[in-house]
Amino acid sequence: MSHLPVLYQEIIHALRPHSPGRYVDGTVGAGGHARGILEACAPEGQLLGLDLDPQALALARETLAPFGQRAHLAQASYTSLPHQLSLLGWDAVDGIVLDLGLSSMQLDTPERGFSFQVEAPLDMRFDPSNPLRAADLVNRLPESELADLIYRYGEEPSSRRIARSIVAARPVETTSQLAQVVLGAVGSKRRGRSAQGSKGAREKSSIHPATRTFQALRIAVNDELGGLERTLPEAVAVLSPGGRLAVIAFHSLEDRIVKQYFRRESTDCLCPPRQPVCTCGHRASIIEIIHRPIQPGASEVTENPRSRSARLRVAEKISL
Repeated sequence: MSHLPVLYQEIIHALRPHSPGRYVDGTVGAGGHARGILEACAPEGQLLGLDLDPQALALARETLAPFGQRAHLAQASYTSLPHQLSLLGWDAVDGIVLDLGLSSMQLDTPERGFSFQVEAPLDMRFDPSNPLRAADLVNRLPESELADLIYRYGEEPSSRRIARSIVAARPVETTSQLAQVVLGAVGSKRRGRSAQGSKGAREKSSIHPATRTFQALRIAVNDELGGLERTLPEAVAVLSPGGRLAVIAFHSLEDRIVKQYFRRESTDCLCPPRQPVCTCGHRASIIEIIHRPIQPGASEVTENPRSRSARLRVAEKISL
C-alpha cells in the first residue's frame, strides 16, 4: 500500500479484527482502513464499506478487489447503516470505524470546490446527487442566518463581518472569489489555534482566514454534525457485545459530539448529582476503551501534515 490512512495501526489495534468477524467502514474512502481490517480478519471475515463519494468508491473497489466477496461496497451514507446491514442480512457487526470529515483526495480534486487554493465552483458536496451546494447557502441565506452558520460550524469569531461582506459581494460563485471576500472582511493571514507539537509542546500554526468559513459551509452542505449525532446510537445498537466503535474526528465540533456521547452512554445514571434516587432508568451500553483521544505520532504528522488534528476515540459495547 503506497499510502496509509490516518491512524492506520491504531485503528487495527482498536478494532481487533478476527475471523469470521463482520466489520463496517462507514467512510471507506480509497479503502485504506478497510484493506487493513480485511487482512487482519482473514480468512473468513467480511467488511461493508460505505461512502457517498462515487470517486472514492471507484478507488476502494480497486484496493479491495483482491478480497473478492469478503468486501461489500455501497454508495451510501453511514447514516443509513441499519438499512445497509439489513440488505446484507447482517444482524450485528464486530467493529465499526468512522473516519470523519474531508479526505485528502476530495481536497486535492479542484472541481469539487472544497479548497480555496484554486479557482473552482462553490460545490463542497460529498454526494454529487445532493441538490444543495455551498453556492446555494452563500447566495440565498439571509445575512443573519449565514453569520450564524459560519459561527456555529466554523467557530469563526468574525462571522458577522464575513456574512455582511458576502451578502454585499453576491453573487459569489467560485472558491477563490469567496476566499477573497473573506480575506477582505478579516484582513491578512492570522494566527490559528494551537497545534500539538512533536514533543507535546503547543505550537502556533497559521491558517488562511477563509479556512473556518469553508469548513462551516462544507459541514452544513453535508449535514455532517447532524449525521454523526444520529449515527452514533445506531452504530452502538448494531454492535455485538464486545464489538467496538472507533471514530476519528478532525475538529473540535465532531470530537465534542463523540466525546459527550461516549461519556453519557458509559454512565449508568444521568440524574442530577444531588438527586437521592435514580429516576432516569438509564443504563450504560458501552465502556470507553480510552479516556483521552489518541493522536498521530510525530512521524505520521511529518509524513502527512493533514493528520495533525486527528483524534481517535474508541468504545466497546457491553451486554445489557
